[in-house]
Amino acid sequence: MNATAMTTPAQLERLGEHLRKLRLRKSSERLEAMLQHAAAQELPYADFLEQVLGEEVAAKRSQNIAMRTAMARFPFVKPLETFDFGYQPSIDKKQVGNLATCHFIEHGDNVIILGPPGVGKTHLAVSLGLKAIEAGYRVLFTSAANLIAQLTKAHAEGKLDDKLKVFTTPRLLVIDEIGYLPIDRQGANLFFQLISRRYERGPMILTSNQSFGTWGEVFGDRVIATAILDRLLHHAVTLNIRGNSYRLKEKLKAGLVRSDESDPQPGGEI
Repeated sequence: MNATAMTTPAQLERLGEHLRKLRLRKSSERLEAMLQHAAAQELPYADFLEQVLGEEVAAKRSQNIAMRTAMARFPFVKPLETFDFGYQPSIDKKQVGNLATCHFIEHGDNVIILGPPGVGKTHLAVSLGLKAIEAGYRVLFTSAANLIAQLTKAHAEGKLDDKLKVFTTPRLLVIDEIGYLPIDRQGANLFFQLISRRYERGPMILTSNQSFGTWGEVFGDRVIATAILDRLLHHAVTLNIRGNSYRLKEKLKAGLVRSDESDPQPGGEI
């Protein structure tokens, strides 16, 4: 028996048109297949409606996640499930799992990830940012160098307030690679202005290859560095990674370096 025998071609066309006008694209594309399934399974009307709406909600959620992920400007997309915790035993997997619930965002806590180059700081930061997007938050990723360059340019053009809004509007801001490049006094002051605006308003994830004790050198001014840290650490969770570089791991696999050259580097004292 034809499962759609009870539905005429004209009805199918009208139903499809209604769905398209309501912008229920997923349902309009799968209308005939869903009707066939409902007839074959003899689904009650409420169950069929629940199926239709459930698929539409899932499709829209997937679209929203994809859109917010693109807007976040991540350098790559790596979910937390791909992180190799076995290679970095210094990381508390349970603590990272708690952060993945995104409760830290609601609590207004910052997450600061410290460690030498290549140990997975950016991977963790991106992965937590992806979890935040899945939870419905708007996220923006930037390197510290790019952030300061944009703020410096905006300041010179008299558009600093507008640019600061770009970095204060997202619910979660991810700032990567603090300390990889020197920051001049003007850059330090601009960075401080951003931190002050987000203080107790919007949480951040920050990564750095420098321990907190050397941030005075990073920002070229111990007073500014202290003021920045005072605000960042007021409500913060710190992950201090001590371990080998993942990039070094790949070189070991390829035989490009000897294993005796790969002793773990300290992540620095907090």
